[in-house]
Amino acid sequence: MDPMKAQQLAAELEVEMMADMYNRMTNACHRKCVPPHYKEPELTKGESVCLDRCVAKYLDLHEKLGRKLTELSVQDEEMMRKAAVGSG
Repeated sequence: MDPMKAQQLAAELEVEMMADMYNRMTNACHRKCVPPHYKEPELTKGESVCLDRCVAKYLDLHEKLGRKLTELSVQDEEMMRKAAVGSG
């Protein structure tokens, strides 16, 4: 595959994954923090604080998972490289 095409495909996939993460975060935090029947047109202070905390936790967890997956991917690549060297 052409390197430029692969890079473009990777960028598109990253945008798609970020949009999915944003949608999941929005839905989860909305369900958790905002009651289904609105009493006021604006967020209450409690709802706003809840949303802030929910989003912060969601993004923190997303970052930690990303780091762990990257770490595992690097370990897998090293193991594959060692196995290839050992069998070759």
